Amino acid sequence: MIEPRTPKFQWGQRVATLTDLHNDGSFPDAELDALLAAVGDQGEIVQVGMHTDSNTPVYLVEFGDRRVVGCMEEEIAPL
Repeated sequence: MIEPRTPKFQWGQRVATLTDLHNDGSFPDAELDALLAAVGDQGEIVQVGMHTDSNTPVYLVEFGDRRVVGCMEEEIAPL
C-alpha cells in the first residue's frame, strides 16, 4: 500500500498555474481538451482531496467566474 503524500498547499491559499490545464473529460461543462486555465492564471484553493489510486493530493482551485478545476501539485505554485 502506498502511503498518502502530505499536501504542500492548504485550503484558501492563492496559487497560479504552471502549465495550461485542459479538460481530460472530468470537467463536464467543457469540450474534451478545452483549455480550462492558462499558464499564469491565478486562483484560490477551495478544497484539498486525495487521489485514491496514487495517494497524491488533488486541489480544487477556483479561477473566478465560479470555474473550479482539479489540479495536481506539479501544475500549481503558491503566489
